[in-house]
Amino acid sequence: MLSIDSLSYRYTAATAPALDGISLTIPATGIYGLLGPNGAGKTTLISLIAGLLNLSTGHIGLDGQPLAAARAARPRAIALVPQDYAFYPMLTTQENLRFFGGTLGLTRSALDEQVAHVIAFARLEQVVGKRAEQLSGGLRRRLNLAIGLLGKPQLLLLDEPTVGVDPQSRHFLLESIAALPAAGTTVVYTSHYMEEVEAICQRIAIIDQGRLLAEGTLEDILHSPLPLLEIHLDAPLPPPLADRYSAQAIGNRKYRRELPSAADLPRVLDELASHGCPVRDLSFGQHNLEQVFMRLTNRSLRD
Repeated sequence: MLSIDSLSYRYTAATAPALDGISLTIPATGIYGLLGPNGAGKTTLISLIAGLLNLSTGHIGLDGQPLAAARAARPRAIALVPQDYAFYPMLTTQENLRFFGGTLGLTRSALDEQVAHVIAFARLEQVVGKRAEQLSGGLRRRLNLAIGLLGKPQLLLLDEPTVGVDPQSRHFLLESIAALPAAGTTVVYTSHYMEEVEAICQRIAIIDQGRLLAEGTLEDILHSPLPLLEIHLDAPLPPPLADRYSAQAIGNRKYRRELPSAADLPRVLDELASHGCPVRDLSFGQHNLEQVFMRLTNRSLRD
């Protein structure tokens, strides 16, 4: 289990903290989704867990030990697969794997075994002799993942692991990542793709401007006692109705608001029609992850 308690961090000369009192408990052997707009603090949090930044305020623990003690006792316990490619382009796939396995201190027999294992796991058999710079985007992502798995990490940090890949490669990567907890690996997963997080993550945290906005299971995050109405009108919503409805503009003549119950929907539609705002299309029901995210942060994940 990874525990994060009252974690804050401010970069030198920054006017605001990158993290401001974040507390999380990440269960063992699951996939934990970390969502936030650009600049929300995700990369800072991942960097602190990975040991790339030094703790200043707060505490991080792994299985009851302070992070530094856990890392000293088990140097391979935590691995980071960054968004950028983390291998040497002029080396072949196999040469990269053997080099990074060697930096982890693997002996010859253990190195041979682990290189063979991650090649099979990432299905890189056909490209072991190819230079990394010659690989497609999907194969490069698979090599990135394979390198991260060389040390059999207890905790694997994945930062945007499917950026720039085709749908087939994305599907393979998601299937592979989803299988990791069964082998005893805990995964912290950041992504710009809501559907990925919904597909593979058991718990989710949404952060923005360094603060935790929501945390829990996907079911907890999506649950709302109030149905959500999204409407697309043929004319802009008149200011009196916009004020009375407290409607949130989400696009060109598109609006969102919660309704107390489904029984209120006919009245809303009648009022819109009487004000010369016929509805072009609408959706009505429970929230999805993107709707929850935009409601909490008031901006999209790619802002």
